[in-house]
Amino acid sequence: MPVKYLKTKISLPPTLPTGGIVRECLDLILLRHRWFEPRRYGSASLDKPIDPSRIDLAPLVAHYEERNSLCVAARTDRDFIWFSPILRDSPPYTGSISWLTSVASASKTSWRAAHAQQVAELMRLVQSPLALAGLDTDLHGKQRRLVHKSIPQETGKDFTYSEEEFTVRDYSEGLPGLFWRNFYGPAFLRMFGERLGALPAESRQNLGENLVLVQPYELPTAAGTESGMARERELISLLGPECFYDHEHHTLPARRPVLDALGQPLH
Repeated sequence: MPVKYLKTKISLPPTLPTGGIVRECLDLILLRHRWFEPRRYGSASLDKPIDPSRIDLAPLVAHYEERNSLCVAARTDRDFIWFSPILRDSPPYTGSISWLTSVASASKTSWRAAHAQQVAELMRLVQSPLALAGLDTDLHGKQRRLVHKSIPQETGKDFTYSEEEFTVRDYSEGLPGLFWRNFYGPAFLRMFGERLGALPAESRQNLGENLVLVQPYELPTAAGTESGMARERELISLLGPECFYDHEHHTLPARRPVLDALGQPLH
């Protein structure tokens, strides 16, 4: 049976993280918190081995500095992390660190508690304004939509096809929706303002200065269920529907985080 993935996506500010920062991230992820046992790394192909009994971060950091990207994986594809910062020709807000693991991990209360604190720790390290976690299919479904198009042909019969388009490309355009876990940094806290205080106490957790976790339901597997979607709608109505992509009318959020002249979220 294929792995049902849980994805945690930590958005990066519009700058390229240094090798030193990536090393600190790897130290947290692989050595201190031990998200998984690393066995291989690379970019397009994971052809470089890692000895899990003697993890050396230096070659991983060197690969990142050479390629401006890095993927580290377990022995199988069940667990991997992907450092994907902005590139020279890419939009400035699309960089991220992504971690994919089996959704079964989230069934443990202790794992969920550790996940919240560890994501917050990484967000502070890389100065992330936003992190989202949930079923990979849920993140994909709310961040992209299938659009049907047609091209007139000389024969008079249109050529029809379908392609995916972004709903919200990145955090500068606002939020694509609510997921299992939504980690909001200072720019989003200011955008929501006092409305965060209207959320039910069980759906809101303060993770320290200028970082709040909003969680509609206890387990990520509730995403896409009737009760899960109802809970999302309830919290969105309290936070302000104008802050989120309208999936019914396919319109971008009217309210977005305020960024400074360099594209950084204002702190």
